[in-house]
Amino acid sequence: MGFLNFVKSLAAASPNANARAGVIGDGARAQVNAKTLGDAFPPSAKFFGLENFGNTCYCNSVLQALYACDEFRERLIEHHAAANDGTSTSGRGKETPDSMLAALGDLFREISGQTKRTGYVSPRAFIERLRKDNVLFRGHMHQDAHEFLNFLLNECCENLQTKLKRDGAWEPGKKTWIHDVFEGKLANQTRCLWCENTTNREECFLDLSVDVEQNTSITACLNNFSAKELLDKNDKFQCDRCGGLHEAQKRMLIHEAPKVLSLHLKRFKYIEALGRHAKLNHRVVFPSELKIPNLIDEAENPDASYKLFAVVVHIGSGPNHGHYVCFAKNNHRWFLYDDDCVEVVDEEQLQQVFGSTTDGGSAGSEHGYILFYARSEGGRAAEKEEKESAPVSLHF
Repeated sequence: MGFLNFVKSLAAASPNANARAGVIGDGARAQVNAKTLGDAFPPSAKFFGLENFGNTCYCNSVLQALYACDEFRERLIEHHAAANDGTSTSGRGKETPDSMLAALGDLFREISGQTKRTGYVSPRAFIERLRKDNVLFRGHMHQDAHEFLNFLLNECCENLQTKLKRDGAWEPGKKTWIHDVFEGKLANQTRCLWCENTTNREECFLDLSVDVEQNTSITACLNNFSAKELLDKNDKFQCDRCGGLHEAQKRMLIHEAPKVLSLHLKRFKYIEALGRHAKLNHRVVFPSELKIPNLIDEAENPDASYKLFAVVVHIGSGPNHGHYVCFAKNNHRWFLYDDDCVEVVDEEQLQQVFGSTTDGGSAGSEHGYILFYARSEGGRAAEKEEKESAPVSLHF
């Protein structure tokens, strides 16, 4: 039973059985099955929950977001089939896959190869591989979904690079297909205030972590990420051009935007007055369509738009406890993945995880934590085609 269903059962047992429970009110969601799906989705569309092994909601929510990423899912399944001669290694007794990439490929192929369209699968082999490869994810403590995402992507990249080296196909600086999907580049600019020379340093990223403030938007968070910082006093800049130690202005801009933009909202912050980390329940609005505001002036396709396709949500009042669920989009409709439970939801329900407009407000403890945006290819033609396409209708 998923966490939201558990909360729902408690609400049903209370005197006020009509109270809203969990992230979504009962009237705005419906369990996914053949009847609710009807003929609105292609046969390849699968809606499978994932079994929770005590504390693995952090893992399940991120896996559902990655499965909802069309290019990543398709390229992973293609790579996995080629690496295994078209056969899956899943289901071979109790054998644990030999890498995180293999374990992830097994899981995605198991889901995509289901003859049914709905249900749930057990990611046991994946969890076993994860706990073997990283001691941080062993045991039954609450884990951070962003830390898991960061580890998973980097570990899978290393798995691919190790295979290239083993096959003699490795070249220094060579990127993997995972980099092709998620990697972007930052321009770390430092301008000396004495000689006006600007030093540029390129940095790569697979996801961006942005600070959050009260009553803001993801666009404002990105602008704040690129705000100018004064380097003075003990932080003065050693300029390569004039050779002096001077005051300088520093800023980070996006030099090259990725195909898939993963944005981590830094909701867990160390509060000095409390002497511990606390959760920031600030309201951060994230739109269904985003244009990156902090690109460099010379960036290619600066007007490219990004479409929101998944949101990992943290439920709880603090960083050391709680629950994770995932909203994911499929064929113009949104679904809520809560461990082994999958439900159809209205897009408006995403507004409930923006956060509270006041500190300590009563908007609930469900907040968007990791946002996934995919770049819209084809510009205006693609947007026009999407608008003209018939809306997907579900049968309730």
